[in-house]
Amino acid sequence: MLRGAGGGIEALRWARAPVRHGEEENVSEERNVIGLYHALLDTWNRRNAPEMAALFAEDGHIVGFDGSSHDGPERIAAEVGGIFAHHATPAYVGKVRGVRFLSSEVALVRAVAGMVPPGQSDLNPALNAIQTMVAAKFNGRWRVAAFQNTPAAFHGRPELADALTEELRAAMSKKDPESA
Repeated sequence: MLRGAGGGIEALRWARAPVRHGEEENVSEERNVIGLYHALLDTWNRRNAPEMAALFAEDGHIVGFDGSSHDGPERIAAEVGGIFAHHATPAYVGKVRGVRFLSSEVALVRAVAGMVPPGQSDLNPALNAIQTMVAAKFNGRWRVAAFQNTPAAFHGRPELADALTEELRAAMSKKDPESA
């Protein structure tokens, strides 16, 4: 169930770390982790800072597109809420490229995302990003332990930027289960 890269973008092939439960349960846990990633993007798209922050662990950490860094759901809610209050934020289109279980209770998600500005129907390639999410299970529930959103600038390599935009457009048009 590992997801590989498409659209000509090079990607690592990750081997899953052994887990303590059966493969069927592992597939279910992978779906839960991917669902957490999509929930994170969905709460952003709905401009709901409290719901977004509630997805984070008590000591959860976020690094935004601009490099800002915040710890804990309260601080995350305050900062993201301020962004929503003062900016017309674009909506995310995300695609999971891979999930790697570091243990039965910790997973690393690699994803790519683009953004559609308000009032538009296409991605703004300048807003494409590489995203990394660490999910951890707390009291039987998956939470975001860390999320980083890095601009996909690909300095001096416009073919990589173009390929990523096309990959995200394809995900957006077919609404595959790996994309938000």
